[in-house]
Amino acid sequence: MASGDNRLTQRAWYYTEVFIDPKDEETIYVLSAPALRSKNGGKSWERITGTHGDYHDLWINPNNSKNMVIANDGGAAISYNFGKSWSTQNIMPTSQFYRINVDNLFPYNIYAGQQDNSSIRIASMNMTGYSISERNWTRSAGGESAFLAFDKNNPKIVVGGSYLGTIEVLDMENMISTNIMAAPLQYLGKAARDMKYLYNWNAPIIWSQHEPNTIFHGAQLVLKSTDLGKNWTHFSPDLTRNIDKKQGKGGGPYTNEAVGAENYGTISYLIESPHEKGVFYSGSDDGLVHITKDNGKTWQNITPKNLGETLVNAIEVSPHNPAVVYIATTKYKLGDYTPALFKSSNYGKTWKSINTGIPYGAHTRVIREDKTKKGLLYAGTELGVYISFNDGANWESFQRNLPVTPILDLKVHQNDLIVATSGRAFWILDNLSLLSQYKKNNKTVKVYTPEPIYYGNWGSRMSGNISSFNGMQNFVGVNPANGIELYYDLPSIDKSKPVTLTVLDDKGKTINTYTSESDKNYIPHNGGGAPRAPRLSKKKGLNRFVWNMQHKIVPGVPKVYIEANFRGHRVAPGTYTMKLSYDGKTYTTTAVIKENPNYNITKAEFEEYDQIMSQMEASVTDMHTKVNLLNNISKDIKKSIQQMKKGNNNESLVAEGKKLLKEIKAWDELMVQRRSQAYDDVENFENKFSAEYLFLMNQTSGSLPKVTQASIDTKTELDKQWNTLKKTAEDLIHNTIPRFNEKLWKAGIGAIKMK
Repeated sequence: MASGDNRLTQRAWYYTEVFIDPKDEETIYVLSAPALRSKNGGKSWERITGTHGDYHDLWINPNNSKNMVIANDGGAAISYNFGKSWSTQNIMPTSQFYRINVDNLFPYNIYAGQQDNSSIRIASMNMTGYSISERNWTRSAGGESAFLAFDKNNPKIVVGGSYLGTIEVLDMENMISTNIMAAPLQYLGKAARDMKYLYNWNAPIIWSQHEPNTIFHGAQLVLKSTDLGKNWTHFSPDLTRNIDKKQGKGGGPYTNEAVGAENYGTISYLIESPHEKGVFYSGSDDGLVHITKDNGKTWQNITPKNLGETLVNAIEVSPHNPAVVYIATTKYKLGDYTPALFKSSNYGKTWKSINTGIPYGAHTRVIREDKTKKGLLYAGTELGVYISFNDGANWESFQRNLPVTPILDLKVHQNDLIVATSGRAFWILDNLSLLSQYKKNNKTVKVYTPEPIYYGNWGSRMSGNISSFNGMQNFVGVNPANGIELYYDLPSIDKSKPVTLTVLDDKGKTINTYTSESDKNYIPHNGGGAPRAPRLSKKKGLNRFVWNMQHKIVPGVPKVYIEANFRGHRVAPGTYTMKLSYDGKTYTTTAVIKENPNYNITKAEFEEYDQIMSQMEASVTDMHTKVNLLNNISKDIKKSIQQMKKGNNNESLVAEGKKLLKEIKAWDELMVQRRSQAYDDVENFENKFSAEYLFLMNQTSGSLPKVTQASIDTKTELDKQWNTLKKTAEDLIHNTIPRFNEKLWKAGIGAIKMK
């Protein structure tokens, strides 16, 4: 006997791992709720702090005992100084989420309990930023093992549970709550058979879709409340096997483990049919499946034959057919890691196994069906996500960039697949519409209908047309793309033939055009000019292009730094036609931009904004086109003058050419500041007219497309100036220069290019 310290064995079944320092046998580590270390063979103990609690594993560097990695319910931490300090766990997405629920807001929120931490509500995207951070989440109702329930359209009130039947109603706006436990008894330390209500660690809670303010809580039977927990009634009989010999204390013979996770004979899943009022399914952790079709008056046992004792971990009612139901079961707690998914087409009267393609070891926890395509299934397993395109007849791994980690829950919502993992936090796969349109072995060019998007101005790495991004950012979550994601399949590639895309509005007006070919004429200049236009992908197989929903980029002036944004303005909500052309054929689809429910923008305001922005972009395009044309003409005139000087003739024509150069230069100096070559040069070299006009254009542009009277008035003033400047330029281009050109031609000197 080395030590009788109760801290070492207080929950021996759940913790108690022993490690010996490889360099010193007198230094011993015992992992429990605290992490403990003895330096004298167990006579005395000290706590190791600085990380999350609930410790389960330790690695000690065999060559350097000061270097350790410790694992706990918060993740992992590293020490290089014998545990005096540890690396932070706040920079790693290591949350262990259990069950997912979502609301119908925009952006929608995800709710879940997380192991050894609070429950959480987190936004699916950050509408006001570039990524999803701690500012986008908050705690929610219940505790670590919570199911969370609420009115999806008005989630102000959230009901959340935890282990041993605790449950609360939380006002999410004011963060005040009421405990509503059906039988407020202290169950800790009791044998399961002695508990009035026997709850699963993840005791299910649901908010009725058909009865207002009605909630259900699963124990060994279903509890129902119509007044948010003030009163509870029994909605069902015991829906478990109720095996008494397995309902003792959760430990022994030395210590008892009775915090609730070990309870057996509990309802592990409860679901209400989205189609029919009064239809509910339950699943138990000891292998029973029940249904009621009369709102709890009678329940029928619909357990698949020979299922035996097993954990019924998830039930899915098909969104396409009220009679179709799927269940995900597992026997991993009995040492059997066989995947076990089942489907019924008749409310559970008969079942068939649907597991082909999922390997042994990938035991199954959850199954969901796509809401758009019937028979498109997603399964969460111990080894990641699997997908079936044929209603479970065959499955294949669907990991992509998702880490191989246990999948505890899946949810299909607003055409996203939301994933809760054990140890790698939340993941979202956007744009399931691509999967619902996908067909294997495609032999022709195929353009997929893009998923509709809400109008908004958030940022995202996913908005870029880059192939190297892996779907992760350090320390923050990734926002979904802010743009129309167009996918197209090219079965073969001809390098000589470009891919082009034309976007038109509902009146047939061209908004923008794109190509797969590089712009050989593009000249970058210290970041102070027009950006390079997005380029279409052209590779064999699936291609992705994100239309940023903007009008054409206005041209810049080569080798001139203008501190401005040259991008075209964002289009208004509506339906747009996308025409992809390749190898002489055109393929057409539509893109839908929906109005943002959080914005207060009228159709008239969108139209006014579009009109004034289109006018200004057209004017800047005209300005810089004329500036660049006259600048190129000046170069040709200079060459002509040099040519005439070499021949010592046409002195009058040389003089006329010099005069013309002065006129062009005078106009050019009014239009652009060519001395500006770098950021902040404007402080030394005052802006000229086109930069002033660009400034007005940028100031009128905004995330909220509403035009001020000041912008209208300033545009009127600048347009008057532009009309005068434009008239001078057009007189040069259409009259003065052509007359000079004609004289050059007659004199036998090469003509000046006018384009």
